[in-house]
Amino acid sequence: MATLSGYGYLRELIYSLSQNVLDPSRDYLFDTRLSRLLRNQGIDSIGELVQRLRSTRNPTLEMAVAEAMTINETSFFRDVRPFDLLRNELLPAIIEARRPVRSLRFWSAACSTGQEAYSLAMLLLDSFPHLAQWNLIIEGTDLSSEVVERAQSGRYHRLEINRGLPARFVVRYFDHAGEDWTVKPEVRRLCRFRQANLNAPSLPFSPIPASDLGRFDVILLRNVMLYFSMDTRRALLAGIHRLLASDGILFLGSSEQPADPSLWKPILSGGTSYYRPRRPN
Repeated sequence: MATLSGYGYLRELIYSLSQNVLDPSRDYLFDTRLSRLLRNQGIDSIGELVQRLRSTRNPTLEMAVAEAMTINETSFFRDVRPFDLLRNELLPAIIEARRPVRSLRFWSAACSTGQEAYSLAMLLLDSFPHLAQWNLIIEGTDLSSEVVERAQSGRYHRLEINRGLPARFVVRYFDHAGEDWTVKPEVRRLCRFRQANLNAPSLPFSPIPASDLGRFDVILLRNVMLYFSMDTRRALLAGIHRLLASDGILFLGSSEQPADPSLWKPILSGGTSYYRPRRPN
């Protein structure tokens, strides 16, 4: 256990690195989520961890604390409605608009262990096979290096496979070995994963101001901003706005809304909401 001031120090550290606002009523989470980190570092208690962080600046250990406190809940085709909407309504229109350049670009922000990105890849392969000769890129980024490594491996336990993944997709797009299933190369080749902090001074991708070429067609930023301050949300979504094509699509979590409505037009369809970027007149 740590003292109240020790928990306060950890909350401030995490906010400075990830902009996650942790309420003092949730201090108990430090004891559970940091337990493995403590074991790996040979530290006996949260109090000793705080003392070490205060006495010697250690950016690697600080980031490890921030990563451990990041929520990485995910599953294949999580909340299936956005995927159904993409398949049935949104992607056909975008594909027609992109026919001259034969290119589509997606971003799974806060991708966790990769299920969202791989779900997009399987959707494209299954429902739009005529895109086989197109340039399809699905970028996945996450604050945690550990979950990014898992995403890159494309290897999932049976329990993860059983959460939201249609049986026919398991058979078609995964190789089976014991209790684990590995994403097949045809799916993995569409996805690129790397570590990135959404609240760094600049986002991990550069906007292209002159045209939509190179911008993202679809960005999924779902269930990411729940613990962000309003100022942090506003800054992040302004950056997202610059990266999204003028006819692009932004998906947020079901309980999330843009901090600056002047930049985003909400659209309700298929039992869910998505957002189009507003452009200056």
